[in-house]
Amino acid sequence: MPHTTESSLARAPLAGLTAPALPPDDPARVVLHNEVHARPPARIRLPALVVYVAVLNDGITREQECAHLRQLPGQGELTSDALAGNFLRLRFADHTLKWERHTEFSRYSLVQALPEGALSEGDEAQLIASLAVPAQWLAAIPGRTVAAIMMAMVHGEVDDPVAMRQLAEPWLNSREPLASWLGVRRSCAMTDFRLRPSGFERLLVISPPGTSELRVGRISQRLLEAETYRLMALRGLPVAKELAPMLGEAESQLAGITARMEGADASDQELLDTLIGLAARVERATASHMYRFSATMAYHGLVEQRIEQMRETPIPGTQMLGEFLQRRLAPAINTVQATAQRLNALSQRIERTSALLRTRVDIATESQNQQLLEKLTRGQELQLRLQSTVEGLSIAAISYYVISLLLYGAKALKSVGVPIHPELAAGALIPVVLWGVWRTTRRIHEKLHAGH
Repeated sequence: MPHTTESSLARAPLAGLTAPALPPDDPARVVLHNEVHARPPARIRLPALVVYVAVLNDGITREQECAHLRQLPGQGELTSDALAGNFLRLRFADHTLKWERHTEFSRYSLVQALPEGALSEGDEAQLIASLAVPAQWLAAIPGRTVAAIMMAMVHGEVDDPVAMRQLAEPWLNSREPLASWLGVRRSCAMTDFRLRPSGFERLLVISPPGTSELRVGRISQRLLEAETYRLMALRGLPVAKELAPMLGEAESQLAGITARMEGADASDQELLDTLIGLAARVERATASHMYRFSATMAYHGLVEQRIEQMRETPIPGTQMLGEFLQRRLAPAINTVQATAQRLNALSQRIERTSALLRTRVDIATESQNQQLLEKLTRGQELQLRLQSTVEGLSIAAISYYVISLLLYGAKALKSVGVPIHPELAAGALIPVVLWGVWRTTRRIHEKLHAGH
């Protein structure tokens, strides 16, 4: 399919029209539309050898991968822009090399003619020496190997299981290989899922004469992807096993905190500090590993999808590839899934325990506040009583000074000749003075209360 840019699609009207027939394209329309053509299967002519290497690309840039591809003959002008679509197929005179970049890994697929005698001899050193790319170039691929497969694909009759086993014996060197018919007995795939000294696994695909090159390419793609996704799915298993002791310790610690909460002698602050530390450990584990667990489940789904697409049927006397993969993969996936669920459940239990502890702290705080309020209330009552006592004494004192002044005034009047008895007059005015002072104090209280 020829490459067409978005701008050319948006600007080019149809012949006979003076303006485009559609509104402007969404910025992502062309990229999303062409995604269906992003990774087309190869057309493989039999007999062929497919050499496949998948490497983890964490920390590996496209520029590094492009620099490695430029080392191939005739690729000195290759630029990083050619790798922008995450897919590149390089065609040479007698072989093709396909590069694909995924989220966590990159894969390189070399397709060449099957070297003469490779299937019958199965010698690994000779086979690597006869590859269309140097062994040093394969060893220098940027990244860490996660999958490496040599797959021989040949013509042959698929209706004779004995003949197929005899054909596979030198290549696989295995007494009981796994095998199954693919696509309603249209091809046969055989392997033993064992690593050779070179680090490669081996696969053999036998297809009857007349099988189309496109169908052979699809078979190759599904088998290679199933094995790659199987290994990527298993990357969650070591993480799950590593987390198991920590989860057991955390669960015991949480049970201890819950038990201590039942007693009244445990310090809320100490429990809270311990619970916060435990929650931090669990959240760190969740943040560090939950992506790996989610990726494991996603890869496992892809494995099941590729197995279903192969449409296997059993060959008498052998175990099917898909059945073997599912039976061996299921325990690991169950372990990863159980660990993820255990981690989530522990986080939820910590959250519930935290809520209970917060409730306990809130109740204790409310009780302390109630006690403090009662103390303040009692203090105010005592203060009011004391204030009333002081006010009574103040009225008596003020009245005493007022009467003393009146007494001195009466004595002064008597000394100037006014006929008055000072002590009698002062004594007669005592009730009036007391009432006047009391009344004045009441008015002051009323003004103060009215101001509030």
